[in-house]
Amino acid sequence: MRLFITGATGFIGGELVRRLADTGHQLRCLVRPTSRTAAIEGPHVAFVRGDVTDRASLLEGMRGCDWVVNLANLYEFWHRDRRTYDAVNVEGTRNVLEAARETRAAKIVHVSTVAAYGDAPWPIDERSAWGPRTPGDYARTKRIGEDIAKAFIAEHRLPVVIVAPGGVLGPGDPKATSRLVRSIALGEMPALVFPDRTFPFVHVRDVAEAIVRALERPGNEGEKYILAAGNPTFGDIARTVSEISGTRLPRWTMPGPAAVAAAYLATAAARLTGRPPAMDLAVEQVLMMKRGMRVDGSKAARDLGLSYTPIRTALEEEVAALHNAANAPA
Repeated sequence: MRLFITGATGFIGGELVRRLADTGHQLRCLVRPTSRTAAIEGPHVAFVRGDVTDRASLLEGMRGCDWVVNLANLYEFWHRDRRTYDAVNVEGTRNVLEAARETRAAKIVHVSTVAAYGDAPWPIDERSAWGPRTPGDYARTKRIGEDIAKAFIAEHRLPVVIVAPGGVLGPGDPKATSRLVRSIALGEMPALVFPDRTFPFVHVRDVAEAIVRALERPGNEGEKYILAAGNPTFGDIARTVSEISGTRLPRWTMPGPAAVAAAYLATAAARLTGRPPAMDLAVEQVLMMKRGMRVDGSKAARDLGLSYTPIRTALEEEVAALHNAANAPA
């Protein structure tokens, strides 16, 4: 098959390209001029210059492709220009799906997130309705993007499958989840935050595998798969990373109200300086941790035959990669 992939140079995208590298599929990856492509170069990989905000580049890249994977999104809990969330996660999604419709793609996998459920009642599964509120721009715009995908399914019979991962673990991630693991593993975390709250996590390899299986499974157009290996507490994650790395846990737990107040102050300062909030205390991230979440990822295991990697294994691999990077020669 010929695949068109957006977000191929990202954390999940890179894993997906490596998963598909030896399968014989022909991959066409949308990349920006500033994208680093060395990690995904290969004999079956071609690059198309463009962006999800540029519909013409999407049409050019998709022509002749059988399948489309939409991984491109702005995954940050703070960004200096809040309009970028809507431009990428909302209008970018619409552009991808419109281009897929015009080029008659046989199947599209749209990658969403469990964060889109906001404050929905637990446990959350694929039948759950959205909660009334989301904690910020990332979750809000990913929810709208998924709603757009559902509208294309209902109104245009576009053959879309949705996958919605929890927090994604594994080596090589520069984003918020990995920064949390890194701060504990390297002894840089000054205090625990909401250690009793649960949240779903999944290995990046399992996400890539689920995307491939969703593409290859016949007759599943219109389906959604939540991806989660389990729902540990943030304290469980911290203790496991501490055990693996041999680093002592922080002795202090920041009271919840103090964490929220600090996040509002740090985010306000970030708006003034143009730099990310200190200690990753973005309001959206802290409110998401305060709320917590519990989901059921069994449908993907049942219907796609996905075998989840244990969360501890994902953390072991991530900590090993961190230590190798820290000890590498300058």
